[in-house]
Amino acid sequence: MGRWLPHLIGLITPLVTIAGILAGGWWMGATIYLALGVYPLLDLIAGQSSDTNPLEEGKAFNYIVHAHGILVPVVILVLLYTALVNYTPFVWLGAISVGLSSGASGIVTAHELGHRRPRSASWWLSRLDLMCVLYLHFTIEHNYTHHKHWAKSRDPTSSPWGRNVYYHFIRTIPLQVKGAYRAKPKDVKVSMIVQGIMLLIMLIISPVVLGAFLLQAFVAVYLLEFVNYLQHHGLVRQDGERANASHAWESRHRWSRWTLLELPLHPSHHLKASTPYQKLDSHDESPQLPNGYYVMFWTALIPPLFHHRMKKSYNAYKQQVS
Repeated sequence: MGRWLPHLIGLITPLVTIAGILAGGWWMGATIYLALGVYPLLDLIAGQSSDTNPLEEGKAFNYIVHAHGILVPVVILVLLYTALVNYTPFVWLGAISVGLSSGASGIVTAHELGHRRPRSASWWLSRLDLMCVLYLHFTIEHNYTHHKHWAKSRDPTSSPWGRNVYYHFIRTIPLQVKGAYRAKPKDVKVSMIVQGIMLLIMLIISPVVLGAFLLQAFVAVYLLEFVNYLQHHGLVRQDGERANASHAWESRHRWSRWTLLELPLHPSHHLKASTPYQKLDSHDESPQLPNGYYVMFWTALIPPLFHHRMKKSYNAYKQQVS
């Protein structure tokens, strides 16, 4: 069996989202039930695997990531069309579902394709996906700031011990915009103007359309910043210290790996940012998250529990490497 086959599972998320919105009623919340209810259970049941093949090639991997990217605007357009021509209060449930899809499927894809050759078709698809969640500055900040300062105190996306996800979310966004503007002011200005015009057009079409769009973007961005919050939490790299795999948390939980394009193998991504997701490898010198990303999402919502479990995992890691 090709190693690319399990990664097809991730496409369930946007496809279920489309089907739920078209079905209407409570079905519009299908992705909420799936991503926040079923997936955490599957993350626990599927267990962990250290198996990787960092030399593996194959067009199938490329087709999968681009399918995710193409489905992002499709899912959002289905939501906005429904909000315009067939509005019911369930549209807001659908907007949350779309946001979960845009975050779990879309931004992960935008992150992957944002490391491709600038101005290539893949890179432009990344830009389209980010525009769909009002986060066009992300590629600039991520590539020019985060990858330079990851796990340092000056990196606005890395979180120290004791910081909760709610404060991190409020704090990190303006700092990221500021960092992106400092790196490429012209690009950020153009991005803000484009996004502003898009929002104005939606408002003219219908305030409901604008509201649904803003709600799904908020949910998607929250998911992105939860991941940023998680990936380097409590790990410190001093100025002048050479980056290594110990400065990022890793998770080998199969369900998170399969559905999130190997995003949990984050240390490998940082050691060489241009590495495509199918070539990422596991690192025994990395601290391991207590659970996969879907379980950790719920854990992070309860800060005392999150900090207890993260500290426990980190202490076990330190004993192992000492």
